[in-house]
Amino acid sequence: MDILFINPPWYKKSGNIWKSVSACLPPFGLALLAAISREKGFSVSILDFNALQVGLDKFEEHLPDSPPKFIGITATTLLINNALEISKIVRKKYPNTKIIFGGVHTTVMPREILAKKEVDYIVMREGENSLIELLSGKNPEEINGIGFKRDGKLIINEPQPIIPDLNIFPFLAYDILPVNKYYSAAGSYKREPSFGMITSRGCPGRCTFCNGDLFGARIRFKTAEKMVEEIKLLQEKHGIKDIVFYDDTFTSNRNRVKEFCNLILENKMDLTWSCFSRVDTVDLETLKIMKEAGCHQVMYGIESGDAEILKNIQKRISLEKVEETIAATKKAGIDTRLAFMIGNPGETEETIQKTIKYAIFLDPDLAIFNITTPYPGTQMFAWAESNNLLMHKNWEDYNFSMPVMKLPTISSEKVLYYYKKAYQQFYMRPFYILKRLMKIRSFNDLKRNFRPFIGLINFSFNK
Repeated sequence: MDILFINPPWYKKSGNIWKSVSACLPPFGLALLAAISREKGFSVSILDFNALQVGLDKFEEHLPDSPPKFIGITATTLLINNALEISKIVRKKYPNTKIIFGGVHTTVMPREILAKKEVDYIVMREGENSLIELLSGKNPEEINGIGFKRDGKLIINEPQPIIPDLNIFPFLAYDILPVNKYYSAAGSYKREPSFGMITSRGCPGRCTFCNGDLFGARIRFKTAEKMVEEIKLLQEKHGIKDIVFYDDTFTSNRNRVKEFCNLILENKMDLTWSCFSRVDTVDLETLKIMKEAGCHQVMYGIESGDAEILKNIQKRISLEKVEETIAATKKAGIDTRLAFMIGNPGETEETIQKTIKYAIFLDPDLAIFNITTPYPGTQMFAWAESNNLLMHKNWEDYNFSMPVMKLPTISSEKVLYYYKKAYQQFYMRPFYILKRLMKIRSFNDLKRNFRPFIGLINFSFNK
């Protein structure tokens, strides 16, 4: 085998709402790299230990007997420690195999990862071209976008140019993924099997808590035609009925959204879907055609009900626009799922209480409350680090459910208190529970609502 791609497992700690409601998504980046590598003539395989629910204690049992030439491991900040543990196991089993690290955390903290003795190469940002050149045996010094070691020194090369056209890529290597093991987050899908997709790179926002600009300032999109072609493949080969689009802002190009919706309608596709959006990237006309084409839910990042807090995190939306867009989404007949953050810079008990009350006022179908987490590579992380506000760098606790910043305006204990309080106050309202019960029309509806409801009950009232 030329290269084995590995996706590390995610252990969800108690006290984390995502333990009950989280998705199990395909490793989009690895599956694309596998498809491109195979297209170039290399033999590849993927081991997704998150989907297989295999922990580090059983990890080695699943490795092939014959050593691959390369092993590629991806990791977010949350999973980097698991990924590094995997690299130690791999190095012991295959002492001559070259280990490559990629992913967001590697991109934003390249020297930290490359310094690990088990890591031979790192691939940063968009790694498609860099990886193929590395597999092809090109001199590492001549490959942009990678890091390597030479005579004990860490060498970080210049980045690769941004890939302007995503449509040149093949479809993901679905045939070597455990497709039947993936599922969408509770409350985000309408039918099963549901599957995740990403159809663009980049985000129009410049929020301080996000590193969406890692892929460049310009957003790039797959065409509507390419999207429909890929969905047809998923339906024909794997029976997929529902898609959750995990693009940072699926609706940032409204013309593409309308073209996509028109193609779904023209092809009479049996599809339901949901997406992530910003309140300043949709209008009623777009929402109506989305509904007609099968969109049943849009998730908007609202973050806070306090205008000053929104300025602090550079969200660049107004509360008036929030209310206008939520009203338009409801008018179009699409469910709303709103995300809020607790523990932003400048946060006080008063601003958090305002956010909880605002969530109740907006009355979405679902509300997600997370503890603000300053991820490496973001403006917020740089601000917190320079002001000595980071409590630690235990990356496994950067999970949206644990305070990792010591804010001067509110204690971490209070942030945790209101984190649970937000779920209790929003979901335990008799009016909300009655409204959800009245929406149940079938056994499938009951099943979809049961898992998140039980998860919320357990999370809200367990200490």
